[in-house]
Amino acid sequence: MKIEDIAAAIQRIVPLELAQDWDNVGLLIGGAQQDVKNILLTIDVTSDVVAEAKRLKTDLIVSYHPVIWDGLKKITAEPAVKPQAKYLAPRSTRGIVYELIRSGIAVFSIHTALDSAIGGVNDGLAEIIGIGDGKPIGDYVDYPAKDNYKLVVFVPVESVVKVSNAVFAAGAGTIGNYSNCGFQAEGTGTFFPLEGAKPAIGKRGKMEKVPEMRFETIVPAERLDSVIAAMKKAHPYEAPAFDVFKLYPPTADQNKFGLGRIGKLIHPLWIEQIVERIKKSTGARAVGIVGTEKRLVRTAAVCAGSCGKIINSVIAAKTDLYVTGELKHHHALAAQEAGLTCICLSHTVSERFILKKFAKQLRDQVKQVTIKISRKDADPFKWKNL
Repeated sequence: MKIEDIAAAIQRIVPLELAQDWDNVGLLIGGAQQDVKNILLTIDVTSDVVAEAKRLKTDLIVSYHPVIWDGLKKITAEPAVKPQAKYLAPRSTRGIVYELIRSGIAVFSIHTALDSAIGGVNDGLAEIIGIGDGKPIGDYVDYPAKDNYKLVVFVPVESVVKVSNAVFAAGAGTIGNYSNCGFQAEGTGTFFPLEGAKPAIGKRGKMEKVPEMRFETIVPAERLDSVIAAMKKAHPYEAPAFDVFKLYPPTADQNKFGLGRIGKLIHPLWIEQIVERIKKSTGARAVGIVGTEKRLVRTAAVCAGSCGKIINSVIAAKTDLYVTGELKHHHALAAQEAGLTCICLSHTVSERFILKKFAKQLRDQVKQVTIKISRKDADPFKWKNL
């Protein structure tokens, strides 16, 4: 499988158009036609992760954080950097990029696109603490509605699995964070094969009644031709009966994407209950808490990593709790003064839990490739009791 095929699969899960304009996402190292047999998922591309990737014979690293943040003036193994040369990227970054290129390992980053995406990092955090129907908090991105179609095809009962699998594999059936979405209803199909027909079922000149399934699914506009071609190839009939309907586009509110999530909890929880849920789902070994620890939470907000001024919107909304990766000192003070309880998990701890879910989604899209989650990717902080 080529990198361009992997990129298309990732795009179906995490549209890169959802990334912030300051971010650096997509294929950062490598070529679109490069062959891929092994993928390694990671939050950060560190020297330890690169060594692991080489040991596992990885062809492509899919990273959350970009391996290249700023412009590179040099790509060298051991660059000599003078203190005043501020225009150069950090020595460690250039050395890592050099080693990746030398080893033929490509890198694809998804970062804030995964933050904003339906079912992404922030939706995951919201789910952990029990927010129901969370809405983005800020840093909104313009993501124009894309045309979608509904494909309806009538298939003999014994062939519906083969046809539906072919259609899903071609790119149909994805709704938000769910793949293989479809509907089936049983009925009876009739046809009369005329002269020149080569029917898979029945004979020319004889009326046929066949138990069939009405199978329908959603198809993005850019995949419509390939999905129809896949359906026809898998379908046993010489001339399959099918319909294609253009779907009404979502409204602006339905199409609003951005960072963070805010909303009411499905069931009110005490802070200590929420901390236990966080520990179980993220593996966090320690948390930093701002404000009171003894409160019943009815409304909450989350934002993975470091979300800057978004906390001002959370304070203005008068929520009970804010869960994030890290806070600047003055933001923590502002929260404390406003009576907002904050839980800080450490930057990457608030993000790393999503890799398991993303790995499963990607495996469903690219079954021919081996996908592993890095064992060397880790929080750079070591938390100790003093």
